[in-house]
Amino acid sequence: MQDQPLRFEQIHIDVARNSTDDFNPFHDPMRWRNIRRNPFGSTIALGFQMAFLASDRIQRYREQQGEAAHIRGQGLHFSNYEFLFAGALQAGEEFTLEVKKTVDTNAGNGGVSNRSAIRRIGGELILLGTQSETRTPRFLDQAVLQGLPSLQHLPDRAKVPGTPFFLKRKFLNTSNAKNFTLGALCDQFQYFDELSERICFPPLFTTALLSCALLEKGWSEGYDFEADPLVYTSHQISVDRRIQRQLRSNDVLHLLIEGPLPLPAHKGLGRSAVEQQSYHCYGLLHGNQVLLRGQLQLAPLHAFLAAEI
Repeated sequence: MQDQPLRFEQIHIDVARNSTDDFNPFHDPMRWRNIRRNPFGSTIALGFQMAFLASDRIQRYREQQGEAAHIRGQGLHFSNYEFLFAGALQAGEEFTLEVKKTVDTNAGNGGVSNRSAIRRIGGELILLGTQSETRTPRFLDQAVLQGLPSLQHLPDRAKVPGTPFFLKRKFLNTSNAKNFTLGALCDQFQYFDELSERICFPPLFTTALLSCALLEKGWSEGYDFEADPLVYTSHQISVDRRIQRQLRSNDVLHLLIEGPLPLPAHKGLGRSAVEQQSYHCYGLLHGNQVLLRGQLQLAPLHAFLAAEI
């Protein structure tokens, strides 16, 4: 399945960044010019904005193929998202999104998966994604989070005592989730409808709040986002859909960030090897239930620019 040419206008980028409190200057029409040696020439779409669109189209594909109900009945409680960022989309730039056929390896305990790709008109790869449904989480499945203090009693944007974690507290509401859905060129009616009491917070909305947590962590540590900006290179995230289905407005989501953790030089964004940083991220609800866990990789923009010289 391939969409006709699409594009994120600045209004879509603004809606997406405002609904997730993403204050990255790359997306800000008043600040993108302040980024030192910015190669993009305009604002760019959010990484999670593109990821949401890809995930939504995978779900639409499965519904069109009559696969969605069958997948839901197989006890695959975890959705896993892996995205590799090969480039950036400028505001107003046309692109296509392709979804590959569903691969079912559930008989071998491998789950169900689809691949997706976002490309510029002309074929240049921007985003390569895989979404899989499995019985257990694919990423950070060995993480141990016992012994945490009472997170609700800690101040927002604080270091969690006795741990390596930075805490960012977010309150969920349907208005932000609806707006992020629209900002990702998707149909909010698929997720929310008051008259039929349908409330379905999309997993790629709640995970998009991790960008805000990362930015808040950097800001609290004095990081200069205009002088030395970071760009995403990859995401690997697992979400417990049993907990996701229970989310409602005003639920408190505690986001825990550990890092930066050094990674060896790796190819990213379609260019030569660059040094990256890794962050381990968790989203916990009441009772410290783990809604999401994942690894986000970033690299400094200057490293890519130096690699091109």
